[in-house]
Amino acid sequence: MEITLRIFCLAAGILFGSFLTAEYVARRLTGRTARDLGSGNPGMANIMATLGKGPGFAVLAGDAAKTVLVCALCRFAIAPQLGHTALLYAGTGAILGHNYSLFHKGCGGKGVAVTCTWLILYLPVTGALCCLAGGFAVLVWGYLPLGAVLIPALAVPVAFVQYGAESGIVTLLAAAMMLWRHRNGLRRIFSGEEKRFFRPKS
Repeated sequence: MEITLRIFCLAAGILFGSFLTAEYVARRLTGRTARDLGSGNPGMANIMATLGKGPGFAVLAGDAAKTVLVCALCRFAIAPQLGHTALLYAGTGAILGHNYSLFHKGCGGKGVAVTCTWLILYLPVTGALCCLAGGFAVLVWGYLPLGAVLIPALAVPVAFVQYGAESGIVTLLAAAMMLWRHRNGLRRIFSGEEKRFFRPKS
């Protein structure tokens, strides 16, 4: 029964995560897909860079809202028997859905906002600290992929210690997804080709 509930939470997360806020905002404002704008990534950073801060924050709010909604739905309605574990699978599903959207032929974003929201819900103090650490890395070095990959990676050992092997393994998978989605950006950093989000003061 608990395995079935885990699957239900994962599936619900994938379904909710598959709604790409950036695509909705881009089409409403420009009549074009987010993939035709800037870097082509349907995420907050690209929308903010191409359409401005307002649309960018709207994407952030939408991506955070869908994550909160599906986590709450699983925790209190679909699988209350799982307790906190419902958040683990709902959030991971939301990341999967966002990265490989069912509504966009398996194409999606990079999952930074969804991952951050999920970590703050699942590991409140640790999640917030991990997000701050990732943001600090961007402030220091200026590279978004570096900060993005750092956020879930820092949460993995805490998940293992606080909630056990299952939690640690699933969080590790989420960190691996983030690493995979940012692999090209990391390669460009090492080759000196990646553009900085901003240039930190020397």
